[in-house]
Amino acid sequence: MGNKLTVPPPQDLIHRVRGQAVILDADLAALYGVTTKRLNEQIRRNRQRFPEDFAFQLSEQEWNALRSQFATSNERGGRRYRPYAFTEHGAIMAANVLNSERAVQMSVAVVRAFIKLRRMALSVEALARKVNQLENKYDERFRFVFDAIRELMTPPDPPRRRIGFSKDAD
Repeated sequence: MGNKLTVPPPQDLIHRVRGQAVILDADLAALYGVTTKRLNEQIRRNRQRFPEDFAFQLSEQEWNALRSQFATSNERGGRRYRPYAFTEHGAIMAANVLNSERAVQMSVAVVRAFIKLRRMALSVEALARKVNQLENKYDERFRFVFDAIRELMTPPDPPRRRIGFSKDAD
């Protein structure tokens, strides 16, 4: 049992791009226990299995926006090509074309992460509808309560890395 997975849980690897929940090729490859190069080779060889709603290559703007959200590796100059993004169906199809035991096992975890994300989004939508119904039912006296609830429902902005030197540095 010393062969532990050092990749973050699949739900932490899912991003929103083009209004869809996706996982990037490098993250999917790490989950499936293959190199990104091997994963992308299999995608190219089986292109007919990956229509645009299963997998797509990020545009330069999309890739820059995602990179600004997380630290990128400085190893050997980084990536040469923009990454591919896989939807839930694309992640399953990738496991099928890789055809390894680990890819099949991890595809189940990836699908569960997408399902969990979908359920959370639906519960937030249901809560927003309920707040709207209550707001329409009650008068202005409760306006501050509804505003506070909406503020709590809004996801926080990601923390920003501070640039510069710390005052406490020696």
